[in-house]
Amino acid sequence: MKVTFNRAALSEALGLLTSVVPSRTPKPILRCVQITAEEKAVRICATDLEVGINYLISEVQVEKAGEIIVPADRLAAIVRESVDDVLLLEASKGTCEIKGTDSHFTIYGQEPGQYPVVPGFDGDGDIKISLGNLQAGIEQSLFATARESSRYAINGVLWEIKDKKLLLVATDGRRLARCRVNLSSAPAKDKAPGNIIVPAKAMGLLDKVGSNEKDNVTVKLIDNQILISCANVVISSNLVEGNFPKYEDIIPSDHDKKLTLSTDGVLSAVRRASLLTSEESRGIKLSIGKDKLVFSGRAPETGDAQVDMPIDYKGEPMEIGFNPQFLIDVLRVIKTPEFDFELGQSDRPGLIKSGTNFLYVLMPINLG
Repeated sequence: MKVTFNRAALSEALGLLTSVVPSRTPKPILRCVQITAEEKAVRICATDLEVGINYLISEVQVEKAGEIIVPADRLAAIVRESVDDVLLLEASKGTCEIKGTDSHFTIYGQEPGQYPVVPGFDGDGDIKISLGNLQAGIEQSLFATARESSRYAINGVLWEIKDKKLLLVATDGRRLARCRVNLSSAPAKDKAPGNIIVPAKAMGLLDKVGSNEKDNVTVKLIDNQILISCANVVISSNLVEGNFPKYEDIIPSDHDKKLTLSTDGVLSAVRRASLLTSEESRGIKLSIGKDKLVFSGRAPETGDAQVDMPIDYKGEPMEIGFNPQFLIDVLRVIKTPEFDFELGQSDRPGLIKSGTNFLYVLMPINLG
């Protein structure tokens, strides 16, 4: 194999591919990428056997086709540190050479033909959506997934198709985010796929794909796998097995207290009030009174914090506690300058709404 690469294009590809490569694995070949030079392009694949990336680079000159399997971290580091605009990559018999104007690296790889198959994308998809829309939806849902949980179903994001809308829902058991995004094309109702749960890792990869506003994402479901194609990248992933919680049941619909608040103002107030909280008192109190909202934090060994905000409110006063980080997380992803905050009793979850397409349910905490 002999290929001349545009270094920037190769570096961008490896930046995405290495995010799939496992740092620890009993199968050393999974710490490698598979590079296959075709007639006019080079295909690079990476997988951890759960999620895979199939990446096509066209900014190349292929002098000799072939295949090599090389350690991903070593190759990525060499390309990243290079000062050249173009790099020559030559490979034969499990050895890969990377040459620049003043540099020459030799990496020992593995024999071709041993790498697991990473699916490509053939034919039509089940749904189409603009990359920008999907990435906006990922930003407003992925943060609420469970990081570590024995309930695997909440380690991913629920995809639910309703007409020409895609609902993305995520929860970790203490909060829930639901975002609605427009589809470019949706299947007929009788052919629409049922609800699926896409792993958080695959969703995170989609968010890293270089965004061109004109790019469309095409999605295909095959057995227990999802294939997602965008421009020159195909992401494949096993779906999460299990039943997602019946999330509609926990979205409050009977709250009698409603506030319209400044997104930036509340974000600043929550950040400041949380400066004086401790591991033991990891919460802030919201005290709602006539025309005033008070955010307060307390760390017994350190001190107290209080931030006042004028509001338009004439209802019954109340106090409620929340995890400040869970408030900060949602306020960072709200796109509107204001949001609606609906509350019931102090032991009932709060409901945050931004526009007609985003809502967030947050369980309160007992501050004692």
